Amino acid sequence: MTRIVSIAFALLILTTLLTGTPLFQAGTLPAQLTDAEFWRLVTEFSEPSGEYAYQNFVSNENTLQRIIPPTKRAIKPGGVFIGVGPEQNFTYASALQSKMAFVVDIRRQNMIVHLMYKALFEMSATRTEFMMNLFSRRPPGIVSDRMNIAQAFDAFQRNPADPVLQARSVAAIKATLARHGFTLPPEDLARIDYIHEVFYKGGPNIAYDFMSESPPSTIPYPTYLVLMNGTDATGQNWSFLATEDNYKFVREMQRRNMIVPLVGDFAGPKALRSIADYLKAHNTNVAAFYISNVELYLNPQQLQTFYASIAALPYDGSSILMRFVNQPNNAAMSWWIPSMSHQSVVSRISDLVNQVKAGKPLAYPAILAPIKDPATIDVP
Repeated sequence: MTRIVSIAFALLILTTLLTGTPLFQAGTLPAQLTDAEFWRLVTEFSEPSGEYAYQNFVSNENTLQRIIPPTKRAIKPGGVFIGVGPEQNFTYASALQSKMAFVVDIRRQNMIVHLMYKALFEMSATRTEFMMNLFSRRPPGIVSDRMNIAQAFDAFQRNPADPVLQARSVAAIKATLARHGFTLPPEDLARIDYIHEVFYKGGPNIAYDFMSESPPSTIPYPTYLVLMNGTDATGQNWSFLATEDNYKFVREMQRRNMIVPLVGDFAGPKALRSIADYLKAHNTNVAAFYISNVELYLNPQQLQTFYASIAALPYDGSSILMRFVNQPNNAAMSWWIPSMSHQSVVSRISDLVNQVKAGKPLAYPAILAPIKDPATIDVP
């Protein structure tokens, strides 16, 4: 019997080395992080801020909910989510019922945006309070927690921006972060003032190009209102503001310090590798990694570094990559039709890692080629 167990254990080790999955699947992630541990992860895992052409206060991906159903069917519940960019990560974390999330972005400003959001969630017990504190607009009369998000946004748009409320909210944001011991330098505190002012001026109709250096688009960017009213192909709205339950799920993650924003270059040496080491230490796999269209901004050498970092993450056969693919890069995908300018798509992390292990340099179109249309299949 002992010999059989030893052989089985040896096979398990071999499988682990070949697949990259951790030996133990139960996981030892804490239910919450202390403020000190949260801030340690933020500061020690982060890299220096890098260059990016756009300010990106709001997502511009109006197909982001399209890939939620196939991703939910593929992944195991209660996993770890990794993402990039601003508020779309809350929708994904809520929809996927993630236990923990890391948001990695090359711009330090994105980390500051997420710290601002963290304070706003803590300050706001309901969606109504959150929208009031984010957009500095008072709802007319009583807004029911049962109201759908379209009705709630309509109610907020009836009132103008309130400068007194804006000053009070931004002061409360900074006080909340300070109370937890999250020490920010003066330039970061000034950036919170600026970011909150952007939302104050833009209101619920703020879009990707508002007060940003983004170039004009032939297709109008979706507003915050439009993004929060988006749906999947069946008409279900998964946005983090769609229901009070969705909102409270993200709020509880924030209150337990389980959404960790990092400054990190996807082709850098530290942020993604630090996440990999942390998750391996806690015997926990990545359930889903939302990488948007970051691959477009990496040169061939950076792309290989990024893919090697993905391969270093703990994963299993259910782990999913979530992408936002632009039209110029669709040539390899036979299902793409000319009328589509962009789409959100999914594939398995193991598929990419198998290509990495083949030892050949990986070009972006070749990576895209095997990806299937998530509207016609569950997961490739």
